[in-house]
Amino acid sequence: MYLTFRSRVHTKAQGFLLILGAVLLLAPLTLTAQSKTPSKSAPKAPSKPASAPKTGGTSASGTHSSGPTANGTHASSGPTANGTHANSANGAHTANANGEKGGPGAPHVTPQGSHAGVSRPAPAGSKQTQLKGGSSVQTRSNGRVSDVHNAKTGMDVHHGLNGSRQVSVRRADGSRVYAERGRPGYVERGFHHNGRDYNRRSYYYHGRAYDRYYRGYYYGGVYMNVYAPGYYYGPGFYGWAYNPWYAPVAYSWGWGGAPWFGFYGAYFTPYPVYASASFWLTDYLISTSLQAAYQANQEAALAAQQNAAGQAPLTPETKQMIADEVKAELALENAEAQQNAQNQDIDPASSGLTRLFADGHPHVFVAGSSLDVVDTAGAECAISDSDALELTQAPPANATSANLVVLSSKGGKECAKSDTVTVTVADLQEMQNHMRETIDQGLQDLQAKQGKGGLPAAPPSAQTAPVPTAFTKDAPPAEPNGAADVNSQLAQSDQSEKEVVAQAQTETGTPIGGVASPAAAPSTAAPVTVALGQTVAQVTTALGQPTSVVDLGTKKIYKYPDMKITFKAGKVADVQ
Repeated sequence: MYLTFRSRVHTKAQGFLLILGAVLLLAPLTLTAQSKTPSKSAPKAPSKPASAPKTGGTSASGTHSSGPTANGTHASSGPTANGTHANSANGAHTANANGEKGGPGAPHVTPQGSHAGVSRPAPAGSKQTQLKGGSSVQTRSNGRVSDVHNAKTGMDVHHGLNGSRQVSVRRADGSRVYAERGRPGYVERGFHHNGRDYNRRSYYYHGRAYDRYYRGYYYGGVYMNVYAPGYYYGPGFYGWAYNPWYAPVAYSWGWGGAPWFGFYGAYFTPYPVYASASFWLTDYLISTSLQAAYQANQEAALAAQQNAAGQAPLTPETKQMIADEVKAELALENAEAQQNAQNQDIDPASSGLTRLFADGHPHVFVAGSSLDVVDTAGAECAISDSDALELTQAPPANATSANLVVLSSKGGKECAKSDTVTVTVADLQEMQNHMRETIDQGLQDLQAKQGKGGLPAAPPSAQTAPVPTAFTKDAPPAEPNGAADVNSQLAQSDQSEKEVVAQAQTETGTPIGGVASPAAAPSTAAPVTVALGQTVAQVTTALGQPTSVVDLGTKKIYKYPDMKITFKAGKVADVQ
């Protein structure tokens, strides 16, 4: 039914283009072949709109396809993902390993503690204890420690509901170090270009190093960082990526048998065909985030959020909202690229939340890491990589947080679908940063793979190399010991936390709850049962992730410490 409808829409779109075949398109098309409904045209961006680029190729009608513009974007619901950055008022960080050329793919986050400026809403029953010297401890309603600030070391530690530990340290020279087991860590330093504030984060992950850049700006008294691309493509490439392709194409991602896809298979279903790059990039965004989350949970020995009973998968409607937002971001980046080509500074407010809040449209934010939030009842719940949340109405002017509705969930400790949760504006900005960074990495892959694997060939004008932005030349030199600094802070976090907890117990005369991961608590649940015919998702939900996987095509063997499970065509066929 869905495929049939999409084909009808595609046919109508082509007919419409044929009618306008003699007219040069001056604005982006507002109907995509894969949309269930026509996208709404977004209002003008705060920055001066750029003229529409041309792809250099021709559309189905024979006319040149015009590229995206700042005032021709779609926004039936908008984007973003999550975590927050160094100077952000709440001290949280996120930058998925996409964005600048050459970076690996993996999302990032940082402590959620209330110390660094704007605090997140406190869950019902939580308690914060302020100590002499400026340190503090916050406990959850069950008495366990959720956040610690060590004023002596400048370290903030947050224990996530999923058992993660996120560490952020503000050093004496003003730089910040962020570390989380299983995720990329970074060292952040500020610099100036043309009298404006920028931040450069040097990320370290599995022996690789790469940089991301951000512009600082204020919203509601909160200092935040908005993603600043280190390079831009030419208008021909943005036009080709923005407009519908001549015909929908099938594409094989190559991860059909991967453990992460088996684990999240019930939550995420890729499109069968792609009518434009925005849909391809949507699946790129979601799959990259889920793959990074799976790997991080494996490395940190965490139980991934996945509970069939409370799971609410990404629906076609939600994915359409994300695709609309991806398309809007392509238009925004095209406008910025033209400003960059004219040596103009990019307005961070136009690139950040100010534009989204002012356009009068709902927006969808996509989580790029784990984040603990509070719902309207005061209960704490988690969101994780690729969860979608909708901002139906902009918050009041100068608000430091906003209410969003949960559109998808992996169950377990995650926020339930349709819950209304409060998210700080700094976290929302980080979600948008994550989306843009991942889109940029996806665009890099798309340009490299055009004409291959089923993807349509791009016209010559879309194959030119990207142009670096001017501010990158003023960035500070690479950190000589960055990777060691990240690992050192992670190692020191346990002792730093114990010092503060001990101080709190001495000053208050009362015990402070433990900090063990919820997953470490003794289980009184009934024995786990593995039966013939169960799916990969059912088995991994019950047993967790395997220690290794033998992939033999349609036959896969999942190895656990005390058993070996053989799957055929995605179902349990043998247990040893």
